[in-house]
Amino acid sequence: MENKVALVLEGGGLRGNFTSGVLDYFLDNNIHIPYVIGVSMGACNGSTYVSEQRGRNYRVNTEFLRDKRYFSYSNLITKGELFGMDFIFGDLPKNILPFDMDTFMNSKKEFIAVATDCNTGQAIYFRKGDSEDMYEVCKASSSLPLISNMVDMNGKKYLDGAIADAIPVKKAIEDGNNKVVLVLTRPLSYMKKPLKLGRLIEYKYRQYPNLINTLLKAHGVYNETLEYIRQLEEEGKAFVIRPREHLQVGRIERNKEKIDGIYKLGYEMAKENMDNLIEFIN
Repeated sequence: MENKVALVLEGGGLRGNFTSGVLDYFLDNNIHIPYVIGVSMGACNGSTYVSEQRGRNYRVNTEFLRDKRYFSYSNLITKGELFGMDFIFGDLPKNILPFDMDTFMNSKKEFIAVATDCNTGQAIYFRKGDSEDMYEVCKASSSLPLISNMVDMNGKKYLDGAIADAIPVKKAIEDGNNKVVLVLTRPLSYMKKPLKLGRLIEYKYRQYPNLINTLLKAHGVYNETLEYIRQLEEEGKAFVIRPREHLQVGRIERNKEKIDGIYKLGYEMAKENMDNLIEFIN
């Protein structure tokens, strides 16, 4: 049977700089996987891998750390969001640090970004070409609950894809791939715990009961997915690149040296796994 290989990219905010390092190593060494699916920061990393813009995500997450348009507590007060999502998915990729949309759209690689439908609480999988505005799709995939506004597309409201499908490995298998390369941003020992802000979530999203239900169950679904990945590894169907230890970086991290270290760790982990990865793919 012909190998059909998928690349599955977890999110995790600025932990995603680990993934940026992994994918830059892939680009430096001509490792091209034909099916790419990502969530939140994983979708941002995946899109840049498809557009073959080595180093772009690293630059976004280091050069603009202290830019108030990128991140500001005043944004949370005035606009209801901690990160300047219109800047990050608008002026930044279109004008300041241009995203190569032509290369992205013309690439033979398939690309899927995951978002969560706020009305149904279910994962929605946006394929390259499904939407005229991939910036809005990645924005929806990356809009974290409580600190981001919902993204309105075609009359529907969306939030972070990790709410409904944080590691979309089952989707990759359902789409006909028989092998998956996963880049995760948590170590092997990690297990997700229940949300601590349940009451705040129930109040904030009281008009979206299905979303609340999905949020409150997300930790269980995540942990079940980790067990599924372990099974795939045992069967020789999954190859996982992940940090060995917990990455000491918060979602709201301003320390450039920490982010730089996480990026370099991802690059080195990819390099370390290179021979085994090539063997797995082939």
